[in-house]
Amino acid sequence: MNDQDPFKVEKEGFVAWLVLNRPDRRNSMNLRFFEALREHFEAFDRDPEVRVVVLRAEGKSFTAGTDLFELGPLIQGGDAHFREELRRKILELQEAISTVERCRKPVIAAVHSHCIGGGVDLLCACDIRMASRDAVFAVRETRIAVISDLGTLQRLPTLIGHGPCRELVLTGRDFSAEEALRLGFITRLCEDREGLYEEARKTADEIAACPPLTVQGTKEVLVYGRDHGIQAGLEYVAQKNAAALLSEDLMEAVRSFMEKRPPVYQGK
Repeated sequence: MNDQDPFKVEKEGFVAWLVLNRPDRRNSMNLRFFEALREHFEAFDRDPEVRVVVLRAEGKSFTAGTDLFELGPLIQGGDAHFREELRRKILELQEAISTVERCRKPVIAAVHSHCIGGGVDLLCACDIRMASRDAVFAVRETRIAVISDLGTLQRLPTLIGHGPCRELVLTGRDFSAEEALRLGFITRLCEDREGLYEEARKTADEIAACPPLTVQGTKEVLVYGRDHGIQAGLEYVAQKNAAALLSEDLMEAVRSFMEKRPPVYQGK
């Protein structure tokens, strides 16, 4: 990673904390942000020492969303060549967000304060979302004459249902952490950032203690079933378990149960 990396990585055992680290710009998402996001998650996916990733942010906000100062020039112009280049750039940015979802390691987002626009796209690609009580979310694109295009419109309906999703994205209004909890967008509501990070750490450690290949396979099956339907999902998990069920970790689960001790999984 270069000196312009807008993230920093902190590792605790099998848990990697990916920290949004542009606090002076409220962690706004510029082009380097998307490039680095993809680089980090591709690295996490390859690293056998990483079993869970937690996203958190430095500064006053989780993220103010897309950096309009840098990305603004991308929407100036009008000829056919420019429009094709813009389409390709949007696809690149989508791919960066999708890398989070495709990463085999579960991703927990720990959100404080504002998470706006592109930040919601990022959260929708995570597996678990939790927030401190001061968190505020908004799909703000609608209010600035932009169709949200990095995944919220595709993923959010599957998380909270089409009715609530349509109200939020068509109005672009703010919604609180309490409302996000009621809707099921987040699963944990914490009083402050200290409690939020402790809850994220506890959940990450709980996941990391499970057989890693089983956890990764479970994530893959969930995403596959969402995208391909129930029957295709059932056939996929049958094939996956037939290939992976007889593992060393399964034998360790049986041995530890018989020996009445906590299991120690190696991902084999």
